[in-house]
Amino acid sequence: MAKVKNDEKGGSRVYFRMTDPDKRYPSVTTTVDMLPKKFLQRWYANMAADLALDSIDYLQRMADRDREGAKKWVAGAAYRYTKDRGDIGSKAHDLFERMMRGQLIRRQHPDIEPYRVQFREFMNVVKPVLVRAEDVAWSDTYQYAGSFDAWLRLRVTILDDGTWELDPDGHNPLSVWVDVIADWKTSKSVWASVALQMGAYAFADKIIDPDGNEEPMPTFDGAVVLHITPEGWTLYPVYKAELTKAFGYFLHLRQSLNWEREDSKKALGAPLAASRELTGTERRG
Repeated sequence: MAKVKNDEKGGSRVYFRMTDPDKRYPSVTTTVDMLPKKFLQRWYANMAADLALDSIDYLQRMADRDREGAKKWVAGAAYRYTKDRGDIGSKAHDLFERMMRGQLIRRQHPDIEPYRVQFREFMNVVKPVLVRAEDVAWSDTYQYAGSFDAWLRLRVTILDDGTWELDPDGHNPLSVWVDVIADWKTSKSVWASVALQMGAYAFADKIIDPDGNEEPMPTFDGAVVLHITPEGWTLYPVYKAELTKAFGYFLHLRQSLNWEREDSKKALGAPLAASRELTGTERRG
């Protein structure tokens, strides 16, 4: 048994086995981040602009004392917001796992309590059955790894067009159990790129638990994404055909990551020729 660890440097997360620490695989999320996100540029700019305009007098006093510090404070607006949201998201994910495992959860800190209420309602309505949670999906074939939130079983009726209708209480005699990879999203919005992430988990080679035990990745019927906020929750399906297609696109991004990290550094050879250096007289002339 070889336990899996992960490490993050320069904003990129990698996974490795304790018995072979030199062989490091990029995380699923690091790979998905290769997808261009042009909308983020405008969002970063708007966050900085809002901070500056909302605190313009304070900012002016700060700039008078320390212009460079004031610039860094404004430029870091989006990063600080993302970090704060990430901290709440991490606490919420931990809470969801404990609730799924049947632990008695009492009232939480005011920042987290709304998530507890919404997740409890999700569990009562959908009645998912937890198979596994927070294990690592590992692929030697394509060299990536990542921790998935849950493997769930849902009772559904499969409609004529292949879509699902939840039937948690089994009222329809034709309803069946489906196995799905599940992901919890506590962000403001959910983007279609989450399907890339789910496809990577679902089609990995194997599952590795925290003790290092591993088993082949099972065949999943699809995936679900639970978007949960303090105001409510929505459960989105990713059906098998779309999950398979998304995995194909994920593999393209995995190759793009190889280009950025390795091959791009060797793409340009040493210069064959260059403009000659000017003498001091030539520069003055």
